[in-house]
Amino acid sequence: MTGRYLPGATIGLMGSGQLGRMFAIAARRMGYRVHVYSPENDTPAGQFADREVAGAYEDEAAVRSFARTLDLLTFEFENIPRQTIDWCAGECEVRPNGSILHTAQNRLREKDFLSGAGIPVAPYRAVRNASDLTSAFDEIGTPAILKSAAFGYDGKGQRFLKDATARDQIWSERPGDELIVERAIDFEKEVSVIVARSIDGAMQTFPVCENIHRDHILDITVVPARVSAAVEDAAADLARVIAEKMNLVGLLAVEMFAQRDGRLLVNELAPRPHNSGHWTIEGCATSQFEQHVRAVCGLSLGSTDLIRPAAMANLLGDVWRNGEPNWAAALRVNGVHLHLYGKHHPRPRRKMGHLTALAESAEAAIEAVSIAREALQKPSS
Repeated sequence: MTGRYLPGATIGLMGSGQLGRMFAIAARRMGYRVHVYSPENDTPAGQFADREVAGAYEDEAAVRSFARTLDLLTFEFENIPRQTIDWCAGECEVRPNGSILHTAQNRLREKDFLSGAGIPVAPYRAVRNASDLTSAFDEIGTPAILKSAAFGYDGKGQRFLKDATARDQIWSERPGDELIVERAIDFEKEVSVIVARSIDGAMQTFPVCENIHRDHILDITVVPARVSAAVEDAAADLARVIAEKMNLVGLLAVEMFAQRDGRLLVNELAPRPHNSGHWTIEGCATSQFEQHVRAVCGLSLGSTDLIRPAAMANLLGDVWRNGEPNWAAALRVNGVHLHLYGKHHPRPRRKMGHLTALAESAEAAIEAVSIAREALQKPSS
């Protein structure tokens, strides 16, 4: 194993969704071969891979056989069993390393890591039984959010609690066995920073993103974030500190709450490309996907200069509720770019694609991408 992997090497990808798809496009454009492993065939990432392997993450023989064909393995999401990562590490280079994924795939481990490293987070408590739940409410207060410690995203496995009455009912309807209670934060904005770190410790942060959610799912990301320069600097500093303390090699998305007094609280970590970074494909000198390739392969990191203000809008399966969307109408909006993920069955809340708009200002980019998304529902002429 070596520290640097040049174009022509084979990169393996655990996971095969849209993040893997855009990673595979970037890697193949740069001259790498890409092999994808997941439980399914004809996947968004597999459609752009040199080789797609369908197998269970728990199948040791299949996982090891896949890993032996690779020079390097990386991931498109963090919820891969730790044992699977260890099997791969016995056969090829793995970046980021398994300990980082192990931390990020469990909210409690993640919060413990952050608070132990002196990173500001919302008050939280671990909950493993009804007594823990009562103690957590007494210590943290309400409103609060009860979350499953594992396998939660886009609002799944979460319950907002306005008060602590009916505790027995809350416990009986809990979203899992290992839980975490967090104080609900009255924040002004959610922002995120994507930081890349290479094997030599060099780091680059992308411009701070402002994230607007609808029904717990990211709806629109806009860059530059409409925050003060002080908040921008503080957010980038926090992302770099976390990447350094994790000894990251790869990409890390850091989601944060910007409070009304300007202070930041770190909410979640994702050691991979992130939904809030899709705008970088058109809006940055180097996309988050190319940057991830560069970082895990030991190459110099690319420039993260913003080309123009940008806004990204997610396209959920709901957009197909009246039939095939009117793509022509959306693409008539100046500065708009379409990305579809190759998923075969649109379902409500399922991420099927996104639109990105570049404009002269953040507000103009939001307006353009919103108009384009609304035009998808117009009758075709």
